[in-house]
Amino acid sequence: PGMQGMDHGQTNMGGMKGMDMGAMQGGSAPPDARDPDAYSDGLTPGPMKGMEMNDNGVHAQLLVDRLEATHSSDASGQALDTQAWIGTDLNKLWLKLEAERSGGRLESARTEVLWDHALSTYWSLQTGLRHDSGGGPGRTWAALGLRGLAPYWFEVQATAYAGESGRTAARLEAEYDVLLTQQLILQPRFEINAFGQSDPARGLGSGLSDVGAGVRLRYEITRKFAPYVGVSWGRKFGGTADYAQRSGEGASQTKFVAGVKFWF
Repeated sequence: PGMQGMDHGQTNMGGMKGMDMGAMQGGSAPPDARDPDAYSDGLTPGPMKGMEMNDNGVHAQLLVDRLEATHSSDASGQALDTQAWIGTDLNKLWLKLEAERSGGRLESARTEVLWDHALSTYWSLQTGLRHDSGGGPGRTWAALGLRGLAPYWFEVQATAYAGESGRTAARLEAEYDVLLTQQLILQPRFEINAFGQSDPARGLGSGLSDVGAGVRLRYEITRKFAPYVGVSWGRKFGGTADYAQRSGEGASQTKFVAGVKFWF
């Protein structure tokens, strides 16, 4: 009885009179509508002042990865592994130097000047020149290689070389940082060298020449300065081992090392 008089078939739409349904679908905004740019405070689209990102900016870095004293059962010595670069995110000029002394004599030194071009976020192509000195006559090579981060964050450098008189060579390096704490870091390192033909003047045989491995424990006093201690092991193979034994050296050697790593 309380519902008497309600006519469901004739709902009163009188309250909707005067509403223009077409205006809800488009047309001009009402005079008092909010400005769609009301929150811009008069700023125009573009980079935020002081927050510009310059992908083509020129940067530079010097990294001394190893500056160390070495000691083995045969002799004491020193080793240096350093690299410097300058350039943009896409293209850089690299300079690399790796040298070892033992018993007061320069055993080997490798200097490389390379042009580095980024191929992807983690990989780059390097081309340039390499020069070997110490331990015999100097040798110069053309270089072509890849540098980058392999899965699980292994730093990898693989390079092929072509030299005078048809000489060829290949080198592979890999290292990995194990964070024991935020400041204490264990770094395993591995390298392998091979040559296409023998070079008796430098004591190198063809094929697999030598393999080196090491582990260093460093303490980062700051991100840019870290002393370390460690041990390294190296073994020569094939003709290279034969040349070493003829000169009174052993085919394998273990060294204890202590040094510092820094960059700026």
